[in-house]
Amino acid sequence: MNKKAKQDNTALKFIVPLLIVVAVVAIGLFKLVPNITRGSAPESSASDLNPDFAYEVKGSFDIEKLKSYNLPIIIEFGADWCPPCQQMAPIIKSLNAELQGKAIIRYVNVDKVEVKGYNFQSIPTQLFINADGSPYVPTQASPVAVDMFADRDTNEHVYTLHTGVLTRENILTIFKEMGME
Repeated sequence: MNKKAKQDNTALKFIVPLLIVVAVVAIGLFKLVPNITRGSAPESSASDLNPDFAYEVKGSFDIEKLKSYNLPIIIEFGADWCPPCQQMAPIIKSLNAELQGKAIIRYVNVDKVEVKGYNFQSIPTQLFINADGSPYVPTQASPVAVDMFADRDTNEHVYTLHTGVLTRENILTIFKEMGME
């Protein structure tokens, strides 16, 4: 073997393993680093990036800002000490995580967040808003009874509430009626 062929062979023995190491490192980095075209890093969700989609409301919440997302909205009003609220919590939490980007589901602890503008006496109570920002009006086939509240002066329908426990299936049916795709 001549000197030139021996040098080429030695270089090849060095370059091939180096390329393999570079490829493995690149694949590892691709999995760890957020990729803008994919949306976000693994194990992150819209609620991690945008507090408007987080499960629990901390401080105050702006219902008009939530309406601007053009997604159906359910706001659950409850408290930690309330057994029916405790029954609803896992349903609301799991749907919040599952329906990110399709619907907005928030929980308001009435002992921690001041609630103004909604007339309810008991918890759990859910507020329903259609994807277009209008108050939910159930169909005749709706799975639950709701209370629709109107402005005293104009008699315009301003919001819709349900008081009590809802099943996961009830909530999904209502979301479809409210425009969830």
